[in-house]
Order: sequence, then structure tokens, then C-alpha cells
Amino acid sequence: METSWADALVTVAGDVKPYQFTVEEGMYVETRQMLLDLWSQDVFRSYTGIGGGRGWLYMDWAWGIRGWLDKAVGGVGLRRGRRHPDEIRAGEALDFWRVEEVEKDHLLRLRAEMKLPGKAWLQFESKPQDDKTLLTVTAYFAPHGLFGFLYWYAMWPFHKFIFDGLTRRIASRARVLAH
Repeated sequence: METSWADALVTVAGDVKPYQFTVEEGMYVETRQMLLDLWSQDVFRSYTGIGGGRGWLYMDWAWGIRGWLDKAVGGVGLRRGRRHPDEIRAGEALDFWRVEEVEKDHLLRLRAEMKLPGKAWLQFESKPQDDKTLLTVTAYFAPHGLFGFLYWYAMWPFHKFIFDGLTRRIASRARVLAH
């Protein structure tokens, strides 16, 4: 039986893959997962409370720079904040995102309204698994043309730090909310 170092993370975490990147029908899909010893509603409350005055939990300054750059090219920037620090509804603004879908205790999908060479979504999921919850954070990007392709690969290295850290901080905040 052949194995490699890449199999080690999957073996240690069961069938949970901490990081996965795929291209599906021209859309780039970057996923992070973490199995938490928490209830799904606590995990849900953690990620539905991000943005606005609370910030993005990890590397908030980087989200601020992205908002400033967006505003500089005529986008909405981070100036919109959010309606309520803990409640969230489909259709409302959340910084430079639009809440596209909310499924109580399970899912939050945000659609980017910032200026981009393509379309982007950021999705958070909490799926019960026995007495645990699988937290999944997924970034989707559908590039438009060559500039969209170049933009994605220019941003990809930053995603490693930002989305890994964001996933860990959502887990930490969920632990606090659970107590």
C-alpha cells in the first residue's frame, strides 16, 4: 500500500480534509474543514456574528485593506457594516458582501459585492456529525477572463493565512459561545 505525507492529515482527522482546492466547471473552490466537539447552533452563532463592528475575527486589518482597495476603485468598501451584531437575514448587506442565504444552525452564504474580475461567494456550514459539528468554510470564485484568472492566483497565497485563521477563530468563538 502506497502512502504519502499528504495522507497524514486525513488519517489523523478521520475523513475530514482540513484543506481542499478544486476547479468545478470553471469555478475555483477552496474549502477548509474542522471537526468541533460542539453543537451546530453554537458554531452557527459564531460565524453569523462576523463582520461589522465585531470585525472578521482574524487579520481584520487585511479585510480593511481589501475594503479600502475596493472603495478606491468605486466599490462599496467595508463602510456598510451590518444591521445587527448577532442576527442576520438573507438579502441584507454585510460589509462588502450580500447575505445570499441563511439556514438556521446550518449555513450562511455571502455573495461578494466588491469590485472583482468575476463573481465570488464565501460560505460557512455547520453540519452535525454524531455529537460533533463539521465546520466548513468555502470560498468560491468564478473568474471573468484572463484578469479574473490572474486575480485568483494572485490572491490564493493570502487565502491560506486568512481563511485558515478565520476558520480557527470561528471555532474558538464557538467554544466561548457554548459556555
